[in-house]
Parts: sequence; structure tokens; C-alpha cells
Amino acid sequence: MKKAPGLKSFALFYLFFLYFPILLLPIFAFNDSRVVAFPLQGLTFQWFGEMWADQNLRNAAQNSLIIALSVATLSTILGIFAARASVRYNFPGKAPIMGMIMLPLVLPEMIVAMALLVVLLSIGIPLSLFTVIIGQVLICTPFAVAILTSAFQSLDRSLEEAAMDLGETAISTFRLIVLPLVMPGILASFLICFTISFDEFIISNFLGSGQPILSVYIFGQFRFPAKVPSMLALGTVLVLFSIILLGVAEYFRRRGIAKAGGNASGGFL
Repeated sequence: MKKAPGLKSFALFYLFFLYFPILLLPIFAFNDSRVVAFPLQGLTFQWFGEMWADQNLRNAAQNSLIIALSVATLSTILGIFAARASVRYNFPGKAPIMGMIMLPLVLPEMIVAMALLVVLLSIGIPLSLFTVIIGQVLICTPFAVAILTSAFQSLDRSLEEAAMDLGETAISTFRLIVLPLVMPGILASFLICFTISFDEFIISNFLGSGQPILSVYIFGQFRFPAKVPSMLALGTVLVLFSIILLGVAEYFRRRGIAKAGGNASGGFL
């Protein structure tokens, strides 16, 4: 196989370009200056204390946690149903239906948010945290379906057939055999949907109607230069939090596939 040094260099440059701005977050979060610029002025934890003392920020974080937990739960449940139906059964219109479910993966979120805003207002539903949850479930469900489809595809169907031959019903077989085997995939789906929902901005901004939501709150605070250092401290915490969640989700995804005898290499999608 021929080596491709040019492709390797491009990949390294791409990764550097993608992640270098993130590396700047902790640098300036610990910088003892309200001005985000070099040279650095010293080491301080002041901005983390200022972040923690902000009551509005805590309210926004609480609302974001409520939304993320609700979205992750609903998206994972819907993903279980859709992935199970896609892998296990054949039915009329299967391909178009699954295509429609996965469509939000490729649609611009701006278009989805505007469409949802028009529909919700036209049928008289007031904008609230509930409408944010509805919109984010639409965005997160395709990710849950993609992860859970991989989990269901790796199952050995003979295990289900053996359980039913021994007298179990279809429901009890699903509950006692299938669910425990795909549980790592379910946990991975939940954590991925939680992370996506917690970081989501466009849907929250369009459908939140001024509700304090963390991503929208952070965007608004960057209008005030004095608030920027504490927002950088918050960004550092969120990046670390997201990395931990994604690492745990990937661990469960690989564990589930390996447990079912599949190949646990590759990424989520």
C-alpha cells in the first residue's frame, strides 16, 4: 500500500485548525486579566468563582439539564423503537420512513428551527421549555437511531429464537434477552443525545422565547466584555464535561458491540 504523506499532513493541519481554538479556552480562563489577549498576565481562579456566583447562570444551567435529560430520554426511547423496527422487521415503505426519520441529520438546523417556530405558533402552542424539548428531540432522535441500529444489528437472532422455543413470549424475550444485550448501546445513545441537547443553541434560541437556557445565555453574555473571562471559564468546564460524557458513551458503545460478538472499531456513526 502506498503511503500518502500529503494526506497525513492535511489531516494533522485539519485537526490543529479544528481544536486549537478550544485549547485557548483554558489558557484564557486561568489568565489574570479581563482582556482576552497575549501576553498572559498570570494565573488566577477568579473567573471560575465569578462563574459559580452567577445566579442567572445557575438558573440557565438548571433549565438546560432539565431539557437535556428529557430530550435524551425521549430520543433514546424513540430510537429503540425505530432501530428495532428497522433491523428486525420488513414493512411497506420501510426505506422512505427510515429516511424521513434520519432526515434531520442533513437538514440545516436553521431551517428546522424556523419551520417548527411557524408550526407551533400557527397551532397556538406558546413557546417554552416544552417546545425546546420537542425541537431537540427531532434533532437528537436520528443520532439515537444510528447508534441503536448498530447495537441491534450485532445481536445474534438465534438467542431470541431459542428463548421463544423455551416458552417466552415476544415481549418477555425482548425484555429479558434483547434489552440487556443492547443496554450499552442504549446508555451510549442516552449520553450522546444528552451532550447534543446540552450544547444545542439554534433550536433553543428560536423556540425558547427568552427562557434562561445555558447556550443562549452564554451567547448573550459575550456582548459584555467584563463577562467574557467567566464565560471562558464556563466553556472550559463544558468542554471537559462533554469529553467525559463522550468518552463514557464510546466505552459503552464498544462494550455493547464486543459483548454481542461484533467489531467494536470505528466511531459512533
